[in-house]
Amino acid sequence: MKKITSGGGKMKTKQVLKSILVGGMLFVAAADAAAGEVSNDLALRKIMKDLGSNMQTVTGGISMEDWPLIEKTAPLIADHPQPPISEKLRIMAFIGTDMGKFKGYDGEVHKAAQTLGEAAKAKDGTAVIAAFQTVQTACHNCHKEFRQQFLQHFYGTR
Repeated sequence: MKKITSGGGKMKTKQVLKSILVGGMLFVAAADAAAGEVSNDLALRKIMKDLGSNMQTVTGGISMEDWPLIEKTAPLIADHPQPPISEKLRIMAFIGTDMGKFKGYDGEVHKAAQTLGEAAKAKDGTAVIAAFQTVQTACHNCHKEFRQQFLQHFYGTR
């Protein structure tokens, strides 16, 4: 093996190492981006499944009059995660002029779920049920208007 002794040789070695390092970093970044695209496709679906689970928890809490459980769960509904920006842009492009209506339903859910948590904290069963009905109604109205279109467009199902 020949030893590199000239200044130019050291420079060339540094350039090769730098190229390898940059290439590796680009490869990792591309792999992360590709993995992110797959998970981004499913972000809204996971958010909806988690919301459904939280709604079931509240239903169980109401039947058991478990106000602390409802108080703890209500913020998970009110402040649910949002899809990544890339998915939001796809949704906005798909919904178009109905985006205000879509966001309006989400706003109704947010406000009613906050009221739900406050009612549970006050141990006011009647107010809990009324707030939960408002949450359910907003969910139902949004699903009635958008669910089938979303499933067909984003997931290819009916």
